[in-house]
Amino acid sequence: MDVTVEIKKLHNDINYHNYRYYVLNSPEISDYEYDMLMKRLIDLEKEHPEFLTSDSPTQRIGDEPTKVFPSFTHSIPMLSLANTYTEEEVIDFDRRVKTLLGEEYQYVAELKFDGVAISLVYRDGKYVQGATRGDGIRGDDITQNLKTIRAIPLKILKPVEGIDEFEVRGEVFIGKEGFRKLNEKQIEMGENLFANSRNAAAGSLKLQDPKIVAQRNLSVFIYYFMTLESKMKLFDSHYDNLHMLHEIGFPVNQNHRICGNIDEVFEYCKEREEKRDKLDYETDGVVIKVNSFSQRNFLGNTAKSPRWAVAFKFKAKKTETILRDVFWQVGRTGTITPVAVMEPVLLAGTTVKRATLHNVDEIKRLDIMIGDSVIIEKGGDIIPKVIEINLQKRTQDAVPVEIPEKCPVCKSELVRLEGEAAVRCINFSCPEQIARRIEHFGSRNAMNIEGLGESLIEQMTANKIVSDPSDLYNLDKKEIAMLGRMGDKSAENLINSIEESKNRPLERLIFALGIRYIGLGAARELAKHFSSIGEIKEATLDELQEIDGIGDKMAESVVEFFGRNDNLKIIEKLRKTGVLMEKTAEEKKVNEEINGKTFVLTGTLEKYSREEAAELIIENGGKVTSSVSSNTDFLLLGENPGSKYDKAVKLGIKIINESEFLRILGSG
Repeated sequence: MDVTVEIKKLHNDINYHNYRYYVLNSPEISDYEYDMLMKRLIDLEKEHPEFLTSDSPTQRIGDEPTKVFPSFTHSIPMLSLANTYTEEEVIDFDRRVKTLLGEEYQYVAELKFDGVAISLVYRDGKYVQGATRGDGIRGDDITQNLKTIRAIPLKILKPVEGIDEFEVRGEVFIGKEGFRKLNEKQIEMGENLFANSRNAAAGSLKLQDPKIVAQRNLSVFIYYFMTLESKMKLFDSHYDNLHMLHEIGFPVNQNHRICGNIDEVFEYCKEREEKRDKLDYETDGVVIKVNSFSQRNFLGNTAKSPRWAVAFKFKAKKTETILRDVFWQVGRTGTITPVAVMEPVLLAGTTVKRATLHNVDEIKRLDIMIGDSVIIEKGGDIIPKVIEINLQKRTQDAVPVEIPEKCPVCKSELVRLEGEAAVRCINFSCPEQIARRIEHFGSRNAMNIEGLGESLIEQMTANKIVSDPSDLYNLDKKEIAMLGRMGDKSAENLINSIEESKNRPLERLIFALGIRYIGLGAARELAKHFSSIGEIKEATLDELQEIDGIGDKMAESVVEFFGRNDNLKIIEKLRKTGVLMEKTAEEKKVNEEINGKTFVLTGTLEKYSREEAAELIIENGGKVTSSVSSNTDFLLLGENPGSKYDKAVKLGIKIINESEFLRILGSG
């Protein structure tokens, strides 16, 4: 047999048997026979390296570790689902759908997986790129890590008629048995156990070495197909979409059902909740989606979530154990939080030793005592919390929980501000607050200082090497190298990362400062409205309250933060060390031809990938959508365009080529 023919046949055979094994769970050949096919392909590719291709089944693992994941801009934002916890909330959702549509409709009910949302891009039927959800607009490009998941086809089984490029979205997870084996391996290696399967999956996808990712028992379910060629008319409904995905080789969870009304949805939810423990993977609820794509388009989205879908969360799992102690934890804003220490107990697949008690009021409400039998649950099956006490089991040995009057770390007097449930340490120099503020400052969504972990921060604050975030920029490499689990190379890497962080975008610095109630989204809104930290400092309460996305509490917190001398001193120290305090020239630029305009991209560009072009449009204030409509302002045309071009011509949309796009970019 001709070598090229044999290699192609081996590709097809191995892909087919991967599909039978990982997607259908119905293998046709033994592991030995599969191994022999793979061995033959490896041998042929060694003998004829000119025939080795990126989509070969042998190329799932092999790239060298990377130091950082590139950013990936989603062609359509990956919105998060609104969560509901009661039947009444689901009925309200159904009522809104009924009112808006005013016509007959169906739902597709499917399981909600306890995993990590991902997006996969295919061109000419081949997997080319994969990314995490990130903030919904931008994620991490983890193409090589996702390539190691054997349930993900490197090449689809058959082409989708008329579509050369498409994207699928789904959820990466670790099954129950895979999670058990993973923790067994952690024990063998003397490493810490993973808290739960979702954390293990998320952590695995962030690993820099694909070879290690391949050992983590990751799998995936795909539940959404979208095309950049605007041919969704081929699929009238989500239900048809799921079956098409399955037919072309994607792992689609088969526990989905068409429901004609909300009562049928509740029947499905009840059935799946009763059977959840029999599944070999974790599920924490049901996703309820309007089936018809045309009806979905009519319903549209809010800023964060689609109006045509909602997640119904199962009741949290509960168990009973003994409260052994309560300790008090100091957060970066000085909040003192009580944490219950309990007799270890298995709950929702993980061993729980600690649970939050929220605040002093909650302790009094529960009337909790050391030695009590307590009932705990996982809120959203993630965070353990004490929900009640079994008073019938209370013994005479039970001891009241002692409410501290002084900070457990710095021994300062604690205060409780009017209108707040929290007890606070208001000593800004409290060592624990300092450590937590520095940890937040260096976190990924803030200044993204690699190597600045909790253990290192604890050592630096204990040794008084740093007392606030600005001290990071004056660190001595030799002094750092002498700390535990460090060394010259680690210290050098840390110093380099700290130096790089000086030029983070303004929104990251705002978030890093740790202003109460100001998350990354609010920081982004402030950075859109103001050009520098100095402008924010001078802003009045009224000015802040007028900004979309900045509520009254947020505005008050910003004014309070910049009204404190200790905060202003730290900001001034950061400025003197060279930390950028204002937007760069690039950030300030407003491209009037792009700002506020909607773009659609089609075909292959010469200078940029489609993702890079989309990123540039978004950075300049524009919007990128996947389909041409009357709301489209520009169609960016590359070589070999799809049907979007025809639709744009029909609708009279302005069509620009790459040269014109570069001119528009330059005009900004």
